[in-house]
Amino acid sequence: MIDTHAHLGDDAAEVLGRARDAGVTRVIDVATSLAGARRSLARAEATDAVHCVLGIHPHEAAGFDLAALDELQELLDHPRAVAVGETGLDYFRDYAPPAAQQELFDAQLALAVVTGKPVVIHTRAADDDTRARLLGHDGPVILHCFSSPPLLDAALERGWWVSFAGNVTYKNAYDLRAAARRVPAERLLAETDSPYLAPQAVRGKRNEPAYVMHTLAALAEARRADPAELEAQIERNADEVFSL
Repeated sequence: MIDTHAHLGDDAAEVLGRARDAGVTRVIDVATSLAGARRSLARAEATDAVHCVLGIHPHEAAGFDLAALDELQELLDHPRAVAVGETGLDYFRDYAPPAAQQELFDAQLALAVVTGKPVVIHTRAADDDTRARLLGHDGPVILHCFSSPPLLDAALERGWWVSFAGNVTYKNAYDLRAAARRVPAERLLAETDSPYLAPQAVRGKRNEPAYVMHTLAALAEARRADPAELEAQIERNADEVFSL
């Protein structure tokens, strides 16, 4: 199994060991800053089990110098870097002005086009502005930690990949499980978004890639699919969109 979106840290070796024990053999390590991008690349260089997604999170948009994206583009040339992100819009937290987020998002969408890489999207309380930008984007899109059902129709129409995290396992997440049933099998991904959003079975613990198996089980149950077959399909999907 692959965890298509995790935020690894200094204890990555131990975390990856527990992931292997759980049957999770590959992890996509996602950066949210330039410094984080350098660390993600170093982890990816240290083990074949890790690839990385490099980008600037919308929370970092306040005061961010867009000229620094030149360095991000250079880092994205690394063969272990498989996508731009996570990038997007987050109006739920007041960490950066919307205008600054939009400017940074637009710049990273352009960077995805220039590099020919998919883009991994974070969106929260910003569905309309996110949709408008993505509808104008020409390239593969991954809606990470999907929690915006209003974006589902656009995702289905445009063939975006939709990735579900531990919150799809929560008891009251009926809308997310309904969305998971509508996503075509060839556009479905699973992730942890660790260390956040631990699945229901381990809620209250720090999340980690090993726990993506709980998300897989919930998706299989919601879709009435065989877990092994769904796991193999998600692996194929990740290989396709990330060119693994």
